[in-house]
Amino acid sequence: MAPPNAPPHPYFSVADDRAGLLASLAETVQESLGMAMVFTLVSALKESAEQLVQDRRDAAAQVQEEALLAAEREENKKFHGTPVTPETFLKWRDGFLRDMEDRERRDEEDRLAELKRARVKEPVKLSGRQLWERGLAGKGDEGDDDDGVPTEGLEKLQVEAS
Repeated sequence: MAPPNAPPHPYFSVADDRAGLLASLAETVQESLGMAMVFTLVSALKESAEQLVQDRRDAAAQVQEEALLAAEREENKKFHGTPVTPETFLKWRDGFLRDMEDRERRDEEDRLAELKRARVKEPVKLSGRQLWERGLAGKGDEGDDDDGVPTEGLEKLQVEAS
């Protein structure tokens, strides 16, 4: 007998299994009638209870294994797709080539738009010689050079290398 504070067995309950155990015990009683049968009855009852527990464990294991197999079958479904035939391949290839052309066209348009933006943002920078030839060099310093040298007409002067 189990102690009063023992946790219940997950696969065995005397209250639920009483009728089945007594039925298996009745057969042993009939076989052993007229003998000292306490040990025989206890052994038969113990065997019946153990068989009952084992059957329930096996059933629980079977349910768990079925669940695992179902999950595995579900997992393997993703590896079985549409069979490839010449017709389905040609249909896929046409769509794929169209998508690639669209993507290439969009990329080219984006690249051209980026080049336009880069050109607009970047002002044309003149070299020092170009600034000097156009007379733009040193315009900010005109007020500082008051040494009496006439500077009129120098803006129109062209310097050529000989």
